[in-house]
This record gives sequence, structure tokens and C-alpha cells, in this order.
Amino acid sequence: MKTISELIKEELEHQGKSISWFAQKLSCDRSNVYRIFQKNSIDTNILTRISIILHRNFFKELAEEINQKEKSQYSQ
Repeated sequence: MKTISELIKEELEHQGKSISWFAQKLSCDRSNVYRIFQKNSIDTNILTRISIILHRNFFKELAEEINQKEKSQYSQ
């Protein structure tokens, strides 16, 4: 599975939104957005804001990944 940062970046690109637009919506500098893209994890408050801004429930996707990993552990 891709990291949460990769998923966010892909969604932003899929929607055709710029880094500047995203930074403005998050009320931060562009450099902070680039830092988000480099991380493997993200604060839940920020992820909530990002999910709302991009209209995509990243929490649901993370939960589905956890469920898949649990199922594969039980089947071993």
C-alpha cells in the first residue's frame, strides 16, 4: 500500500489542484505541503482537514488497509 502522503499527493494531482491552492486551503506555506508529501505518517487533525478539503475519506482507506492486514494475519 502507498503511504498516506503518496495518496494525498495523488489525489491533489487527480483533482488538478495546485500546491499553492492546497497550501492556501490548509492555511500554510507551500514548503509545509512539500513536507507533508515527504512524511510516512501524518497528524490526525491535519488528515481530517485534508480529507475535508479534498473530499476524500483517507481514514476509511487506512481502516480498510488495517482490515486487510488483519485478515492476512489470521489466514496464516
